[in-house]
Amino acid sequence: MIKSTFELEQELKKKGYQIVVGIDEAGRGPLAGPVVAAAAVPRNLEFLISNFQSNSNDPISKKLDLIRDSKKLSGKQRDGIFDFIQDQFYVGVGICDQETIDRINILEATYLAAKMAVSDLVRKMKEDSGRKHEESRIMILFDGNKLIPNFSHEQRAIVGGDRIAKSISAASIVAKVTRDRIMLEAHEKYPQYGFAAHKGYGTKLHMEMIEKYGPSPIHRQSFEPMPTLAKRRKE
Repeated sequence: MIKSTFELEQELKKKGYQIVVGIDEAGRGPLAGPVVAAAAVPRNLEFLISNFQSNSNDPISKKLDLIRDSKKLSGKQRDGIFDFIQDQFYVGVGICDQETIDRINILEATYLAAKMAVSDLVRKMKEDSGRKHEESRIMILFDGNKLIPNFSHEQRAIVGGDRIAKSISAASIVAKVTRDRIMLEAHEKYPQYGFAAHKGYGTKLHMEMIEKYGPSPIHRQSFEPMPTLAKRRKE
């Protein structure tokens, strides 16, 4: 199994970047709910590297080993590592709801959520340290094959980044857990759709419930089958 490391963050630090930010998202594919992006920066990179490289059985080393592609972890593992990431990384979160997704499309909403996550991250770093970061050399590591358009920071698109860089892995877990928790709250409000089980993805059960009950207020009206259902009602 390929495990992400801090090698890319360390390399960029040596090249003079003071802040290396990993960004990932959750929720581009579902039929309901928001898209969530998270941004993560190690609070103390040297400390994390030394513990990660120790290959020991201490709790910190074990938890660092678990910070990998969120899709490779169980829900229990993601929840278990979430607070550790909050302790060891600066974390910012950006959320675009289904109305925004319908208005500007899912790709643009993903970019917007990423920008919001970075803004949230920089604000928290400033509050913690008292330092402004406008003049800091910042590198954004964005999971995927496209750069964030109209963005003022330097960027790299990293295909499979959540399997390569720990900062992106940490962001992927935060984004996934944050979105899953939002969808669990949605399940309490709209239990007939089964959001707790599928988190809004287009499973057979979910599709059947949409056909039976029609879309809920949190369904993405621009995603099939919602446009088709709306057309049927008009006919």
